[in-house]
This record gives sequence, structure tokens and C-alpha cells, in this order.
Amino acid sequence: MRSMTASGRPEHVRRLEEITDVAFSHLELDPLLDAFVRSAPEILGVDTCAIVVREDGGLHAVGSRKGAASTLAVPLSIRGDIIGELHVGMLRHHEFDDDESELIRLVAGRAAIAVDHALLYERERKARRRVESVQAVTDVALNYLDLEELMHALLVRTREILEVDTCAVLLLDRERNELVARSAVGLEEEVEAGVRIPVGGGFAGTVAASRKPVILADVDHAHVLNPILREKGIKSMLGVPLVAHEDVIGVLHVGTLVPHEFKDDAVELLQLVAERMALAIEKARVHEDTLRLDEMKLNFVAIASHELRTPATSVYGILTTLRARGSGLQEEVRAELEETAWEQSDRLRRLIEQLLDLSRLDARSIDVQPEPIVLERTLAALIGGDDVEIDVDPSLAVVADPLVIERVVMNLVTNARQHGRPPVRIRAEQADRHLRISVTDAGRGVSEEMVPRLFERFEHGSAGGTGLGLAIAKAYANAHGGDLVYMPGSSGTRFDLVLPRG
Repeated sequence: MRSMTASGRPEHVRRLEEITDVAFSHLELDPLLDAFVRSAPEILGVDTCAIVVREDGGLHAVGSRKGAASTLAVPLSIRGDIIGELHVGMLRHHEFDDDESELIRLVAGRAAIAVDHALLYERERKARRRVESVQAVTDVALNYLDLEELMHALLVRTREILEVDTCAVLLLDRERNELVARSAVGLEEEVEAGVRIPVGGGFAGTVAASRKPVILADVDHAHVLNPILREKGIKSMLGVPLVAHEDVIGVLHVGTLVPHEFKDDAVELLQLVAERMALAIEKARVHEDTLRLDEMKLNFVAIASHELRTPATSVYGILTTLRARGSGLQEEVRAELEETAWEQSDRLRRLIEQLLDLSRLDARSIDVQPEPIVLERTLAALIGGDDVEIDVDPSLAVVADPLVIERVVMNLVTNARQHGRPPVRIRAEQADRHLRISVTDAGRGVSEEMVPRLFERFEHGSAGGTGLGLAIAKAYANAHGGDLVYMPGSSGTRFDLVLPRG
């Protein structure tokens, strides 16, 4: 080392002060290390200098040891922990004496302190940036109630925060157990194509099934079900689950158009963003459901009032006529008016009973009480008349609520009598874990345009009625933990009541 020890201790102090000035002149790690390896050879009188820092589980090396014939390596130690190494070298053979080694160790001590300060500064800066990013997402979440606007605004902000090229949300369709592309930035084609990914399949499906972050370092050589990802030229991806109230409701994923290494801090940041996003999406959904429910209530009140008014007005008009002119009416006219009044009052009674049924079902005040019953005997007691065939094994015993069986089957039989043609048949079987009761008729069936609205309230079809029977039947089936489904066929109409066995 060129005249390193020529002037003794004062020279050590001077050099130590110089290297200290260099070490503490930068707050950020990269500029600090660059300045250190440039200045150290001249200050220390060596030919080469390199510094290696352990950072986030990896090694960060700056400088060069190339061509050195003799080297000296000194650990960078802080509070007993080794955070790196300092390497100095000479291009010719050289033996470092005790004074030289001591100076290098002192320099390494100063460098370690400076590196530690820079790492702390970097962590604090990342933490502050993370807090600011999460706060930015939270601000967006609080500013929007419309679901589509909310997701778009959140994705725009997320793409900026993680400095990526694409960002997309897929929400879970629980009935089909599939993820549906709902909103995207930089990957709008995914939404336009209506991409659906089965849970457990491909990239997004794996994220949802595992409930953990998934990184695709190389999309071109990864298993993905969505061809648009490769068509768009995405090279690397990171996806995290959207979890609300411990349930996976979707997946948030980001991507880059050049190969990119998503490190732990990026994964952690996207998870924090996903937490806020999931809660915001649930809030927006609740808001939309509330608006839809309010609209349904208003429509229900309006339609119910109209439905009640029609028979009530008819009964009132007939009674008014009978009261004013009863003695002067011909017998056949009087009998016709009385029959019409009875029919309309019966319709009014049934409508009120159905509205009360719906009210109890909506309020979840129906107490389902399954009990052992012999199904064929129960059905025979319910069904009157010879126009209904009960094709059920007399020995079939099931555990079900008789009230639910009554409400559903009677509504289905009434529906078959009004809208279908004989014969009307009731069949039942137990298979796997379900009881299935079928009611069929030989009528024309349900028109295709009517099928999507079949179980909606006040849907009359083409033959009158209150339009509440099927809605009530389905609600009772749901209350029992089952369902009521329409089974389309080539002829006739078939409805199946499916209840959990036992």
C-alpha cells in the first residue's frame, strides 16, 4: 500500500476522516457505495476496492477485485451482525502489516455504520412509500360507491404504485366457481372477451384456490389458461387473492411487458392494496344491493297495491250493486254477481296469504323444522282430486319439514293446473345426499323468454294468477337449504324440488 504507514498514526487519522466524510455524505445506499469504492483506493493507497452488502436476503456488490495479486477482506459488522464485507487489493504481491490491517478494519467500521444508516433510511423510505400508497388506495376506496368506477380507479392507482404495465381484477362467480374478468387497465381485452377462469386452473385460478400470492417470472413458459396474456406480450406477473370476511371474492394481478423480478416488498405492497380493494368492492356491492333492494321494495309495494286493488275494487263494486239494486236484479244476474264476488274475494284472500308468506320469508322468520315423514302419505293428504297422479314409493321415508313440502308442492300443482294440461304427476326419489320431488304436466311448457323471469314476483305468464306462487315456492325451498329448479324438456313442464337429505 503506497506509503500507507509512512507518517504513522496522524496519517491514519487523516485518512480515516477522509473516508468518513465520503461514507456519510450520502443517505441512499447505491450513491454511497459508488462514492466509497471510487474514493477508497486513493485515500487508502490501494489499487482495488470492492464492497459487498447483504440486503433483503441477497448480495449487493459494488467495485472490482479484478487483477489484484494480494487482497485483504474485512467484515462489515454492526451490533455483532455481519452485514457485508470490504475488500481492498494490490496489483502486485503485498503483505498487509498490522498497521495497514488496523486501518482497513477502522475504515470498514465507518463503512458499516454508513451502510447501516443507508439501509435504515431505505427501509424508512419504503415504509413511508408503502403507507402513502396504501393511503392513496384507501382514499380511492372511500370516494367511489359505483362498483365499476371503483375498480377502474383502484386499478389505475395500483398500476402507478407498483410501476407495472397491466393491472386487472377477476371476481368470483360462486354458482359456476369461476373467476370472471371485471375490470382492467392495460389489459382491457381480458374484460372485453369476458374471460372466465375456473378456480384451481391456470394462473388466476391457482391464486384463488391457494389463497396465496403467485409469481410468474416467465409467462411464456408458464401454465396460463388465458391466451390474451401471451398475445398482449406480458412477460412477468404477480397475483394475489382478494379476501373479504375470510372468503375469497376474486383475484388482483399485475404484469409487466419486460421480464421483471417481483420482490418481497412488491408482494407485500400488492397484498396490502388487495386488502383495501376487497373491502372496497364488498362495500360497493352492499351499496348496489341496498339500492336494488330499495328499488325492489318500491316496485313490490306498487305492484302489490295494484294486485290488491283489482280484486278489492271488483268485490266493492259488486257489493255496492247488490246493496243498491239487489232486490230488483234478475236471479241469474244476482247469482253471477255473487259468484264473481266470491271468486274475487277468494283471489284477494290467496293474495294476502301469499304476501304474508313472502313477508315472513324475507324476514327469515320461517322456522324450518324437519321431521321424519312418509312422503307418499303426506302428499296424498295434501293433494285433492283425481287429476294428479302420485307416483311415489309408499315406503319412502324422508326427513323434511311438512310445511315446506306443502307450500312448494301445492304451489307447483296449482301452477300445473292453471298453466299446464293433465296428466299432472308427482314423483320422488332419494339419491346421493338429496331428496328430489318432481311435479310435471303435459302442457306446452314455458316459453324461452319467460324462463329467466320464472321465479320473479308478480310474473303472471299467460294465464292470470297472482304471479307469486313460484317465487314463494322457491323461497321456501331455499329456506330449507335446498332449491326449486325448472327442468326444460321437449314437452310439458317439470319443476324439481331439491332438498338436502336428512
